[in-house]
Amino acid sequence: MEFMNLLKRYFIFFAGLFLMGLGIALITKADIGTSPISSVPYVLSLKFPLSFGMFTFVICILFVLLQAVLLRGRMPLRDYLQIAVGLIFGYFVDAGMAVLSHASFPDYWEKIIALVAGCFMLAIGVNVQIAAGTVLNPAEGIVKVLADRTKAEFGNVKMIFDWSLVAIALLLSLLAFGSMQGLREGTVISALLVGQFVKLVRRIMVNVSSKRLAAREGYKLNEGL
Repeated sequence: MEFMNLLKRYFIFFAGLFLMGLGIALITKADIGTSPISSVPYVLSLKFPLSFGMFTFVICILFVLLQAVLLRGRMPLRDYLQIAVGLIFGYFVDAGMAVLSHASFPDYWEKIIALVAGCFMLAIGVNVQIAAGTVLNPAEGIVKVLADRTKAEFGNVKMIFDWSLVAIALLLSLLAFGSMQGLREGTVISALLVGQFVKLVRRIMVNVSSKRLAAREGYKLNEGL
């Protein structure tokens, strides 16, 4: 029974990762910039012959190594599973890009709709993987470690971390192309929207969970009458 429960939780976790990968792909295919968390691997993929997803995996490995350095060798072995999570996440990003390979949004209003839809899908994926209660993805893992080390609020550290990645991506873009590539107004919009959508989806999930619990308790009470 315990094994089946664990299996179910990991299935939910990977479903969340898939939604995140698909959401990131949709944001990127809108062609007005990518999400902040994907900004560095996307810019690198525009310059070098390695896929968006594989660069995502490389960045995830760097996040895990940075966690190990910050924790000074006291990182729990379980947290190294984030490397495997990074590999699967990178694959899902590439899978999302493949699924949407023929998608086209020629008009600007279509690009905005695709961007907003991608942000919402990414927010759902984030909440689903957190609800699974298994292991954090590397991007969330490094933010948690930084928040713990600095005693700062997770949300504030997350915001600073995301914008730091955008700044690094901008620098890489200027060095590689001499201009800004892969970063546009969509990057700013997604940075503002995803956090709000995460909160919205979380409230919806909590309300649905509360109603289900109340209905279950009511059912049990009726059975006892």
